[in-house]
This record gives sequence, structure tokens and C-alpha cells, in this order.
Amino acid sequence: MTTTDTALPSFAEIRAARARLHGVAVETPLLESASLNARYGARILVKAETLQRTGSFKLRGAYNRIAQLDPAQRARGVVAFSSGNHAQGVAAAAKIFGMRAVIAMPADTPAIKTGNVKALGAEIVAFDRFRDDRTAVVQPFVDDGMVLVPPFDDPAIITGQGTVGLELAEQAEAANARLDMVLVPCGGGGLTAGIALALEAMAPQARVWAVEPENFDDWARSLAAGGIVANRPGHASLCDAILTAAPGGLPFAVNRGRLAGALTVTDDAALAAMRIAAEHLKLVAEPGGAVGLAALASPGLDIAGKTVAVVLSGGNVEPALLARALGGAGCE
Repeated sequence: MTTTDTALPSFAEIRAARARLHGVAVETPLLESASLNARYGARILVKAETLQRTGSFKLRGAYNRIAQLDPAQRARGVVAFSSGNHAQGVAAAAKIFGMRAVIAMPADTPAIKTGNVKALGAEIVAFDRFRDDRTAVVQPFVDDGMVLVPPFDDPAIITGQGTVGLELAEQAEAANARLDMVLVPCGGGGLTAGIALALEAMAPQARVWAVEPENFDDWARSLAAGGIVANRPGHASLCDAILTAAPGGLPFAVNRGRLAGALTVTDDAALAAMRIAAEHLKLVAEPGGAVGLAALASPGLDIAGKTVAVVLSGGNVEPALLARALGGAGCE
């Protein structure tokens, strides 16, 4: 996707998204734990999007996109592709508007996510995330007139997700906290882009870091290269919520001049962070949603004495994997 700065989403659109989401999305809390602060020698503030409707931030962007469709478009329904959390956000938003929703989901998506999508009334089309082109999977539905709701490469999606950053900045100010940095789980980059735009306006001193899984470091490599670089094939990760082939074009255009950089964490570190979230915050997080918390221990990140916000972006995790994290197997 090619874009220019004049085509980028704006902070004014994030404020408009917030008005649309009023009464629909939860204003999730910004939590602080004395034990977590002591553990890292810093002031740690955690934005608990695990407590959002559908268990992740994704409802924000999906609803903001669907709310702007005209009646004729809504009558035709919406289609999306997703590894799970965007699927649930689209399904929930479509249900609110009484619309048909079709979601293409990888066949290896955790059952808790596919089950939630079905419970919300959406239809699922399975595909192979390593072999199939997900855009080709949904194209027949688009050809039939359904409206595509992309997971990150859309201005309305980015500005809907940006309401996380707007809330975060307001809540930090209310807590007398001057943000030094913000750590955001990052796949396609829509959440990171929305937060970067919001904080540029509301807390410009805060340095925003994208956090991604080991071997899926496309953001780190793309930022270094100054252009989009795809992930190398042949790898897997427990962080299914943030596994994408490459950064989104529009998120990259927003992020390339606004991010401090990108950090990479291992699956074991993500599992350990899930346990930390449970022990210190009494929250359930999924691996991809916990990578920001995992990045607090990154050797190249100096957080001593600083105020660091972490977005805990999702909590839709299979019970067996949660038990593995809480039991500590592979988490040290």
C-alpha cells in the first residue's frame, strides 16, 4: 500500500472514534501494582485491554469501521480475515448492528477464539495460514458485495484502536504520571499506529515501542530498512494474535517516523509475562497480548526509574496454555 502523509489518519479522527464508541467499548482501567514496580525498579502502568468486550482491543477498530458504513453497505454484510481477536471484534460489532458477518480464520486458531466467533453469530471459513492467501479466501464474498473490514490496514481501524492511546494518556495524567515510554504488542501495526498518533498529540515525550515475537521481527527489520520487509517463512510462535506476514502499509506509514523502535521477545518470555500478569495484576492474558509486559525485561531497554505504560492487548487464551504459563513450565 502506498500512502502519503496527507492520507494518514489524524488525532481528530481518534476523538471522533471515541464518540462513536461511547457506550459500546469499555474504558479499560490503567492499573498499577506496587509489587510490579518493585520488580522492575520503575513505575509500571498496565492498560488492561484484556477487560475489553470480546477480550481484546479489537472491538474498537471494528466497530468504528462498521459504524461508518451506509445502510446499503450494512445490508450486504461484512467479511474479514483474522487469527481470532479481530474476528471476535468484527463479529461483535456486526451483531450490534444486526448484520451478517463472515470471517476467514486460520485452521489452527485456538478453539476458544473460533467458539467465541460462532457464539456471536458469525460464519467461519477456515484456511491454512502458511499456504493460503487470506485475501484470496475472502475475495468471493467481496465480489458478492460484502464489505471487507481489514484487521489493520484501514484509517477507521487505526483511529478506533487509537482510542486506547487517548484513554491511556488521560488516565496517566489523572494518576500524576508523566509517561516516558509505552510498550505495545504489534502484528500488522494498527494498534501501535493508533496509540502513536494519540500520544504524539497528548504525551509527545513518550517513546512508543512495538513489541513482536521472536522470528516474527518484521517491524524491527522494516524500521531499520526504511521500508516494509516481510517475515521469513518457516517459523511458528505461541503468539498467534500478532503473527502477520508483514507490517501493514498504512500502519507503517504512520509508525515509521513515530516509533522509538521494535523489541522482540521469545515465547518463553511471553509465557512468563502471562504468569506475571496473573500474579501481580490478577489478569488473564494470552501470549500475544502479554509481549509488552515481557519486553520490560528486554536487555536493551533502560526502564530504571522511568514511567512505562504497557498495553496488555488480549486475554483470549486456551485453558491448557494458560495452565502451562501459570505452572511455570518453560517460563523461566
